[in-house]
Amino acid sequence: MAAWEYKIAYVDFRGRISSEGVEFIRQQGEHRTSFATRYLSTLGQDGWELAAVHPLIRTESSYFILKRPATEAKKEG
Repeated sequence: MAAWEYKIAYVDFRGRISSEGVEFIRQQGEHRTSFATRYLSTLGQDGWELAAVHPLIRTESSYFILKRPATEAKKEG
């Protein structure tokens, strides 16, 4: 059976993404879609895949749920 590890990111499309205490800030003049793409591309380089998007009631924010195969250390722990 496959084992996964997960990452949850709070996304405020107005200019900030926060995950595990790390902030990702939109650059001046950067479009919102480019901002989200840049974040996902950065995580994709580390093997993370977007598994789901959970929109929040506040209109310009969501949770991104990401997953990647667990490493052997994570599977055993």
